Amino acid sequence: MSFGPGDPPYATPPQQPSDGARSTRNRAIAIGLSAAVVAGLAVFGTYMVLETSGAKENRSSGSAGRDDKPSGGDSGDTGGAIAGLKSWDAAELGRAHPTGDVDYPMTPPVGGDHNPSWLNCDGDVYEKAVPNVNAVHSLEHGAVWVTYSTKAADADVAKLAERVRSTPFTLMSPYAEQEGAITLSAWGKQVTVDRADDRRVDQFLAQYVQGPQTPEPGAPCTGGLETVPQ
Repeated sequence: MSFGPGDPPYATPPQQPSDGARSTRNRAIAIGLSAAVVAGLAVFGTYMVLETSGAKENRSSGSAGRDDKPSGGDSGDTGGAIAGLKSWDAAELGRAHPTGDVDYPMTPPVGGDHNPSWLNCDGDVYEKAVPNVNAVHSLEHGAVWVTYSTKAADADVAKLAERVRSTPFTLMSPYAEQEGAITLSAWGKQVTVDRADDRRVDQFLAQYVQGPQTPEPGAPCTGGLETVPQ
């Protein structure tokens, strides 16, 4: 079999790259991949540094903004735990209505059996000591009883009286037998402070005036005794 001048010649087989050229190409690919990996790690490392720095800054800012001091002035925050708060089991506080005296285990009392008549507690300020048995009945209705001893400064007594007069479901009276200067009592709850501007005064009033501890929610603080029984 022969071919004429117009017939195409056999195709020339492709040339395979030499070992040197192949090695050079592989090195170039490896260098490129290595550079990409290094660049990626650098970007990731920068991101992590920024994230960590931001988190530390946020934690520092949050700690600085939180007031954990238990007392020392009105911070405007009436929520949260009340430092020094004393609590009694409501189930162990009697609610019978005897007509005689009752021996209470705490001073001032925060609950227990009490007289059938309550003291008016609609912001009432009593100049003389009041009977425990009548004040405790007011606590049963959700009132907060503010008491003070001779340790309290006159200015603090005046400030507390002004606060009580503007706060429904509160009453105030002197209480010579208590240990602290100023005591706030609700049913099963009590705290003692030294000054009228102690932030716990606002906390206690906000949380326990007709608070969840109230045995008879909705009971009135008017229509009871208007004057201290003699």
